Amino acid sequence: IAKTEKNAPTMEKKPELFNILEVDGVPLPVFSKESWDKIYNFPARPDDLILATYPKSGTWMQEILDMIQNDGDVEKCKRVPSLHRHPFLELKFPHKEKSDLEIALQMSSPRLIKTHLPSHLIPPSIWKENCKIVYVARNPKDCLVSYYHFRRMASFVPDPQNLEEFYEKFISGKVAYGSWFDHVKGWWAAKDTDQILYLFYEDIKKDPKREIEKILKFLEKDVSEEILNKIIYHTSFDVMKQNPMANYATFPTSIMDHSISPFMRKGMPGDWKNYFTVAQNEEFDKDYQKKMAGSTLTFHTEI
Repeated sequence: IAKTEKNAPTMEKKPELFNILEVDGVPLPVFSKESWDKIYNFPARPDDLILATYPKSGTWMQEILDMIQNDGDVEKCKRVPSLHRHPFLELKFPHKEKSDLEIALQMSSPRLIKTHLPSHLIPPSIWKENCKIVYVARNPKDCLVSYYHFRRMASFVPDPQNLEEFYEKFISGKVAYGSWFDHVKGWWAAKDTDQILYLFYEDIKKDPKREIEKILKFLEKDVSEEILNKIIYHTSFDVMKQNPMANYATFPTSIMDHSISPFMRKGMPGDWKNYFTVAQNEEFDKDYQKKMAGSTLTFHTEI
């Protein structure tokens, strides 16, 4: 996997921006074995809140959690672009001097920390400190399409070539963070033993008030009806898409080129229908049935 990813045309131009390290068979965008050791030994604090997702499933929830932590204060939530507000446990972005891990270590509590790591690779201190974790799962078809478009517009990840090629890589787990199937199932199993709130992207889209109320209960936080409605409004996809502090539009085109594809595209479950061929959809459904056999997880590919 590492070889394939690094040999993609984009990577020949910018090999220093992206590297794949296999950890327990999962391809991770980590620079080296040394940097992985630092990530795995990350010292969590009991009041850390962790947002865990497979790629292309968490930006929306980050904004929701930020609004909740700031009691619906819109201006506080616009203090800096979202990528700078909350660090990614395992990532180092090309436009930042420090790795996000270094930034996290210097932050004051309480911290909101993001990760795309599968549950079995989460630093042990997070379990030991009994940190609260919000996990968001998104249906795999929309996840695949969104991941494809992100790979097209972000310069620090390999170019996906075309949808057909990326489709094959996604269903075989040969993308950064590995198999979507393993990821959602691993966290689903972990939720029974730890402080994990497992949410579905499609449920948030369908009934944001109900899902945000679940989060408030999980975080043991009370807000007024007025603040709740404010959070719902300001974290709606349409409002976030127009918010430069949430839509990643402030990043230079050398990092994210929104003329190729906006970071926040549609956010509507079912967009995969505009991309999948009939044959791809049939193949995907068969593969899904096989890989999800025995799981109690249920996903909605449209609402």
